Parts: sequence; structure tokens; C-alpha cells
Amino acid sequence: MASSAAVPTAPAFSPLYQQIKALMTRELQAGVWRPGEAIPSETELAVRFKVSQGTVRKAIDELATENLLVRRQGKGTFVATHGEQQIQYRFLRLQPDDGAAGESGGTTRRFIDCRRLRAPAEIARALGLRSGDAAIQVKRVLSLRDAPVVFDEIWLPAALFKGLTAERLSGYRGPMYQLFESEFGVHMIRAEEKIRAVAADGEAAALLEVPAGTPLLSVERLSLTYGDKPVELRRGLYHTAAHHYRNELS
Repeated sequence: MASSAAVPTAPAFSPLYQQIKALMTRELQAGVWRPGEAIPSETELAVRFKVSQGTVRKAIDELATENLLVRRQGKGTFVATHGEQQIQYRFLRLQPDDGAAGESGGTTRRFIDCRRLRAPAEIARALGLRSGDAAIQVKRVLSLRDAPVVFDEIWLPAALFKGLTAERLSGYRGPMYQLFESEFGVHMIRAEEKIRAVAADGEAAALLEVPAGTPLLSVERLSLTYGDKPVELRRGLYHTAAHHYRNELS
């Protein structure tokens, strides 16, 4: 456990709970509290940070709203993990048009390739890599109800994912992001997306079993960990003939 120093120097205009939130985020980033583990109680944290319990509660409320922490009634507060049933598919927004839940049940994946490459310039820029740094390229197909609907090309910084192979990916039964946090210590906490309409090229058409030129939804997602550090660039092609991309705005 890191030292329980009082609130560090901060701009005078920064509310106290925001300072506590920043301290707690720093603990999360340092791995003091790992995904799936319980954090200390509000009372313990209040004593540790030398602030009121209400201040700690407000900081925790914000971290829970941002999906960094998860409250469990009667059990305490835990570090969010992509193993949690209610959030493990929160980055997968494709749903069937008939309204039936299609995320956890009936979703299968097939890994096409996993290779270590010198990161192309565009990928290196997006992931904050230096020229010549290595990256891991993963290609996979997601199927819903036995129909292929998503072709993903995923780029990862090789330095963070040493030992990642297609066999390791295929053999893991949980969500990919849960593998990343449990095996490699990389926790995806938020993402930025760009969405546009495209036509299926030859590779995408073959993998999604549609004619070349079929309209697809292109979703480019940059996933970030603590400190807004980019750790994944994912380019997904979605076949939306019987599905839609659903999002909630607030």
C-alpha cells in the first residue's frame, strides 16, 4: 500500500474530492488495487487521506460513474474489471434488430492471425510509439447467432503484450479485455471512436460472407488506460443488415 500522505499540492481551485479522486486514480494506475479487488472502506480511506468520509464518497461516486470502480451492495467497492458481467461487453455496441440480447449469449469469435510487426507510421502515431517500435496485429471475426458480423483488425504495443499469441487468444474463454488485464496488467478504461460507412473489400467480404462492395459500418476505436495512455487501436467492420450499433448519450 502506498504511503498515506495528506492531500498533495494542488491548484487552489481544485475541489478536495477531485484531489482525492486523483490520488485514488494514481493508486489504481500503480496497481495498488488490482482489477476485481476490493478497495479499502470509505472510513479507512478518510483516515488515510485525512479528509471527511463524505469527500471520499464523492470521489468514489465519480470513479464509479466512470466505470473505474464498481459498488456491490453489502460487499463494498471493487476495482472494475472486464470480467464483470454487467460491463464486460460495454465496448461492444452491436445488437440484433429484433431486440434480443446478443452480447454475452451467442457471441463467438475466431482468430485469423496474430503477428508481431514493425508498427506502420499511422499505427505508431495513434499508439504513441516511436518509429521502428514493434506492434502486435490481431485479426479476428465475431459471430452472433452463428453469423459473422464483425471483422476486427487490432493493433497493440508489443512491449505491453509480450508472449501474446493466436493460441493464447483462442484458448482464453473470457472477454479479450479481461485477458489483457489479468495476464498483461493492461486495463482498458475508456475509448474514443470514429464511425463511417464503407464498402466491403475482398478480405472483409470473404470473412463476413457478403459480396464485395456490401455496405459496412467502420468503427475505429482507440482504447486508453490510466492517464489517457493509448494501448489499443481497433478497426472493426460491422455488417449491419440484421444488427445496429447502439449507443447512449448523456
